Parts: sequence; structure tokens; C-alpha cells
Amino acid sequence: MAKGKKLKGLPPADVESIFAAFERDNPEPKGELDYINAFTLLVAVVLSAQATDVGVNKATKKLFELAPSPAAMVALGPERIEELVKTIGLYRTKAKNVFALSQLLIERHNGEVPDRREALEALPGVGRKTGNVVLNIFFKQPTIAVDTHLFRVGNRTGLAPGENPLQVEMALIKAVPEHYLLHAHHWLILHGRYVCKARKPECWRCIIAEWCRFEPKTPAPKE
Repeated sequence: MAKGKKLKGLPPADVESIFAAFERDNPEPKGELDYINAFTLLVAVVLSAQATDVGVNKATKKLFELAPSPAAMVALGPERIEELVKTIGLYRTKAKNVFALSQLLIERHNGEVPDRREALEALPGVGRKTGNVVLNIFFKQPTIAVDTHLFRVGNRTGLAPGENPLQVEMALIKAVPEHYLLHAHHWLILHGRYVCKARKPECWRCIIAEWCRFEPKTPAPKE
């Protein structure tokens, strides 16, 4: 695709075909962050900003053994949390947010993670993307969390062209057939992570290549 060229959205029939292909390939897609309950999922997603899921999982293994609840996390204290997650980027700020959001969950929500976007976004370190992930994975709500992978796939394929994450999210909510919405987030993020990569998309093994608007398609590497 030429630089600066804006893609138009795909026709509904192509969108249906794309998600039917994703469903055939992976009927029950899963996120790659480890968690025990709604609270540890929330913490893991907060910690995952600008970090890999693999790196977060390594750091949270011990953290979640010691603090699987807001009360236990508060009992650890910010310095101990910081020590446990120091291998993750921006760990000092993230540790403070994890401690503070744990306190607020106790004060405002009886130690439970709320299932409402507004309540989640009122917690320290929790933005729209984080809230959407928790609502989708734990509470099975048909939300779409737009990270860098999903933003790239939405624009590159023509599924949901947009200039910012919110535009892409809204375009996807509008375009994706309702019966695919629950899993759309995972299908797209996994596709962006492992196939439709930033520097060199692996078009030769892409299961949605025939409907994708990205040009020129990347050829298979020569043996």
C-alpha cells in the first residue's frame, strides 16, 4: 500500500468471510496472559502496557502466588510489588498503579473487579484498552481492545481503517458481524502478533489474504 493512501472499509461479505476463516482456524481463541481470577487478569493487563505477555507472565507468577486478591496486594505494599515486577518496563509507575487500584477496589467495590467500563477506567492505570480486555476475557462482553497489533491489522487489511485506536475500535464494532464479536479481539491480535507482523507481514501463509486490501502481498521467502 502506498504511503499516505487511505483504505476504504471492506464490503460486509468480505468481513464475514474473514471472520469465518478465523473461526474455522481457531474456534476458541485465548489471550496469552496468565491469570487466576478477575483481579489478577486486571493486574496482568495493567502490567502488560508496552511489555510482552511472555515477560509479564514471568513477573506475575510469584506476584500472583503472594497476592491473588486486592487485600493481599495492599498487604504486600508498593515497594514489594515494585521488586516483584522490576523486570517489566515502566515497573515503578505500574507498581504504584497496581497498589492504588487494589486499594480502590477494596474501598469502592468490596474487593471485587467491576464489570462496567466506567468503573474500570476510574481505576489508576486502567484506560479504555485495559478495560476492554478485562470485560472481554473475564466478563465475556463483546468488546474490542485496540493495541498496536490490532490497529495495524484493522488499517492494513481494510477491515477497520482509522486514524487512532478509538476510530478503529468503533469501525470494528460496526463492521464485525455480531456472532463473531466476542472473539474478534483475540483473532485480530493473534493474527497481528504472529502473521500480519509490523515490518514484514507473512502474507504467503495468511488465511485471510484473499480478502485483505494490503498490497503488494509479501512473497514467501526463497529457500
